[in-house]
Amino acid sequence: MAITLRSSREIEKLRAAGQLVAKVLSKLKEQAKPGVTTGQLDALAAEMTRQAGAIPLFKGVPCPSRNKPFPGVICASVNEQLVHGIPSEKVVLKEGDILSVDFGVKLDGYCGDAAFTIGIGRISPDRRMLLEITQRMLDIAIEQMAPGVKWSDIAAQMEQCCKAAGFSVVRDYVGHGIGTEMHEEPKVPNFVSRELLKNDILLKEGMVLAVEPMVNMGKSQVLTLSDGWTVVTRDRKCSAHCEHTIVVVAGGCDVLTAEQ
Repeated sequence: MAITLRSSREIEKLRAAGQLVAKVLSKLKEQAKPGVTTGQLDALAAEMTRQAGAIPLFKGVPCPSRNKPFPGVICASVNEQLVHGIPSEKVVLKEGDILSVDFGVKLDGYCGDAAFTIGIGRISPDRRMLLEITQRMLDIAIEQMAPGVKWSDIAAQMEQCCKAAGFSVVRDYVGHGIGTEMHEEPKVPNFVSRELLKNDILLKEGMVLAVEPMVNMGKSQVLTLSDGWTVVTRDRKCSAHCEHTIVVVAGGCDVLTAEQ
């Protein structure tokens, strides 16, 4: 498993891409209100990407199961949808929904990727807890990432945080390395498995990871809908997802997609 370590020059290019992602996601959070469609959010992200001279990472990605490239600039997943929700003018956000938005760009040859899940208006206490635990898992990673740390130690803490709240970690989808391509080595799970323990990731300075905990309110099993893209929970209970692009630096890490 060859993991690329990025130079300071490359990290600054990754930071520029990450800051564009942060800017777009911040704007989408502002606009995501009852009555707004996910298609409108997608159009806004597309225009901001175009104005910045960047390339959207998701639009046109080939579908693994059928001849239907992903049509959106963002993935917009509502309630029981975990990831890869297709934005549409037909999907109108309403009070009490939770919305996950995943977005990435390539700018000057380098990528940024991040995601958030937010409540639309007032949401139920259990949905609020789901959002808080998912964010806490990402915060645990950010607090612990540093040169010399094994990823399995971080993943164990993330998994325990989820289980202690009575939720389930999604095992079918994991984080990833990122750089000049959206998906690079290594795979970055939010749980401990035999595979991870056998091929653990020792964090090193210059390593850039897209860390993205995905949490289900019910059981961990998921399935893909007939559109070939939208992933939902098998029990149709809500799911949440958040993500940052993070670089390991001396003494800790730097979140490249955090708002500055």
